[in-house]
Amino acid sequence: MTSGRQVGWGQIGLGLGAAGLGVAAAALLARTTTSSGPPRAPGEPPTVRAGRRLNRAAGVLAAAVLADSAMEHDRGDFKNPAMFAPLAVSALTLVVSAHGLGDPHRGRHRVRHATYVVAAATGGVGTGFHLYNVLKRTGGLDWQNLFYGAPLGAPTAIALSGLLGAAAERVRGTPPGRTPTVLGRPAARLLAALAAVGLVGTTGEAGLLHFRGAFHNPFMLLPVSLPPVAAALTARAAFSPSRSRSRLARLWLRLTALMGFVGPAFHAYGVHRNMGGWSNWRQNLLNGPPLPAPPSFTGLALAGLAALDLLKDHPDA
Repeated sequence: MTSGRQVGWGQIGLGLGAAGLGVAAAALLARTTTSSGPPRAPGEPPTVRAGRRLNRAAGVLAAAVLADSAMEHDRGDFKNPAMFAPLAVSALTLVVSAHGLGDPHRGRHRVRHATYVVAAATGGVGTGFHLYNVLKRTGGLDWQNLFYGAPLGAPTAIALSGLLGAAAERVRGTPPGRTPTVLGRPAARLLAALAAVGLVGTTGEAGLLHFRGAFHNPFMLLPVSLPPVAAALTARAAFSPSRSRSRLARLWLRLTALMGFVGPAFHAYGVHRNMGGWSNWRQNLLNGPPLPAPPSFTGLALAGLAALDLLKDHPDA
């Protein structure tokens, strides 16, 4: 009886966490769709504004990972102590991202930058763990194991959050009059490419799971059609810039961000369709479509918008 009560309270905490993610994503997205980004402080350099936008994108991704990994690893009973790592790292990443979003000062913040580097490394190691989990199952790398084994794309989200956050700190530290760079390359174009690749990868993960669900709802086609177009338009606008291409890319990125925000509502409906619906939420919340997954598209779309805005302020970046 005691263990059952503990599990129940754990599920309540996870449910509240998912709800909190929705509220946080709504607030962050509202600031994006109603304006071009965070409010500009008086005399704020474009590089600082770009850094804050990237902090926001990293934070949305971290929030999605925090809620999603909490639910998925709870379902796995945290059999491996390393399963607590993405929760701790994504929580810290979310905190430092919120700090960066509200920080109008120039210069790289050492604690934020270190946290983002750890997040990127954690995502890389996690991808290795998940790949090992799939390969050790009977049949190895086959469709059955890709459907029901540890999701290969999940740890990538925290890695992308860390990479975007670390890039935000590098961009913030750009001296006046200099072109923002990351790893010696123009920052805007590199970040646009990263956002585009991330959108394509996340599309693959969504496509795999929606294929498992036989695309029974026509809206399940949106995550495999809208983001790839946004990715292609973003890359084209970044590497072959023009005003019309930039406007079209921004439109598709905003649609992708909106899709990622609305997605949890569709997944909540999917939970409702399982046997027992929400009256059996302790089971269906874990076995139904993951509520926190879609906002990953929002975070990557925000990163793409930040890259295009940086390119507008620094055409040579």
